[in-house]
Amino acid sequence: MSKETSAAEGRTRATASLDDFLHDISETEQQFLSGKRDRGADLESAITIFLEFLRGFEFFGGIDRPCVTVFGSARFPAGHRYYEMARELGAVLARAGYAVMTGGGPGIMEAANRGAKEAGGLSLGCNIILPMEQSANPYLDRFIEMDHFFVRKVMLVKYSRAFVVMPGGLGTLDEAFETLTLVQCRKLERFPIVAMGSEFWGQMRNFVRECLVPQKTIDAEDLDLLRVTDSSEEAVAHIRDGLARTAAAGRID
Repeated sequence: MSKETSAAEGRTRATASLDDFLHDISETEQQFLSGKRDRGADLESAITIFLEFLRGFEFFGGIDRPCVTVFGSARFPAGHRYYEMARELGAVLARAGYAVMTGGGPGIMEAANRGAKEAGGLSLGCNIILPMEQSANPYLDRFIEMDHFFVRKVMLVKYSRAFVVMPGGLGTLDEAFETLTLVQCRKLERFPIVAMGSEFWGQMRNFVRECLVPQKTIDAEDLDLLRVTDSSEEAVAHIRDGLARTAAAGRID
């Protein structure tokens, strides 16, 4: 057998192993959420989830500075205006003394981590393995991989004191609205939440103002939970001022 044939077969086996691994990971959460199951199967899942929480607590427990989580799409490539906006944001946050945490993947996540690392800051990732968007980006000082979306989301919220929502898809919307809901319902301190990309978020904000508020499904004051801007400096100033007010009220150290 030639070296070329052997190498090709090795790559094929590696690809097959990765595909099997990705399938097993996706099946883990899918099976857990599939509905009523045998009690033993649910207990096994509960133990797995508990251990995953413990891994996250151990991993993130030693962060030595306040952390800001940046949410956003995995699909914007380098050079795209939103990628570059997130990259600049990461740098400004790092220079202001904040650790930058993302979901650890490509696109906006990579951009924010990249900006933080280029500015000499601390770049963190809480990744989840997916069939199409599974790899951790190369700009992470530290990262952890999670099997369950909801455990990952808890980590992204629990260890941060402010949040920036960049343009994104369904996952980003889920993260944005859940974080806003936690603050609205006082399950989370009123930490600053910024949406960057005013053109992108404009129609969504109009929907909230023109539909939700008149129908009284939210209060008009809830609009103040989210600051919309295109400026990294304004975003960081809002975060700094918001955290200073929260600290002055004695709600954080």
